[in-house]
Amino acid sequence: MRLPPGLRIKAFDSVGSTNDEAKALARSGAGEGTVVWARRQESGRGRRGRAWTSPEGNLYSSTILKPNRSPADAAQISFVAALAIAETAAAVLPDPSGVRCKWPNDVLIHGRKLSGILLESEPTPSGLVSWVVLGVGINLRHFPETADYAATSLIAEGAPTMAPSALLEVYAEHLAVWYGRWLEFGFTPIRAAWLGRARGLGGPIQVRLADRTISGVFVDLDSDGVLLLDPEDGGPRQRITAGDVFFPQPPAA
Repeated sequence: MRLPPGLRIKAFDSVGSTNDEAKALARSGAGEGTVVWARRQESGRGRRGRAWTSPEGNLYSSTILKPNRSPADAAQISFVAALAIAETAAAVLPDPSGVRCKWPNDVLIHGRKLSGILLESEPTPSGLVSWVVLGVGINLRHFPETADYAATSLIAEGAPTMAPSALLEVYAEHLAVWYGRWLEFGFTPIRAAWLGRARGLGGPIQVRLADRTISGVFVDLDSDGVLLLDPEDGGPRQRITAGDVFFPQPPAA
């Protein structure tokens, strides 16, 4: 397998979770760029502890990163990963026009969910992150039929039949580029590129929070990755740091 310089693969037929394997390696001193890749996961999970279905045929990987940044800055890596996944999809699809990023960290093809991203980290005594594990699942062959969001896979969207290992090579190239750009230039170029692919920017959205749902217009992405929303009730602009975004369905013809 050909990976960019600085990335090293640890391959498994099956694991409970690639993130758990990568965290154990990070705690034992594994270096930045260690990539845990498994053909399947027995107990994959997504954001907020949600189960992530992990049959063989999709891509499941977790990468150890050591950016030496604050936890708030390190959280921006989810946008780095989304761009890497979006460009991976665009590179293998016959028509890349439907690839979009959905806040906070989803990648969609024609409105259907392609991937999952899960960041986990541990702090140093100084308050910086000791390491970040970037877990990514990309639907190559399979996708769940029952989910909160409509899902899809690369092959269902017209990508050629390929092995997960080949897809990992493409993803790793794009991740290396965007991670390097973030390390060197910060969030500014990441934010600009993400906004260029953003689903729903300037239009109506609903954001489900823990205790309520807010409807309004998706105005912008703040300089720290927070979603800026102008509520439909005319209230003050809202900074949304966490939530699930939904897009209103168009009225039936």
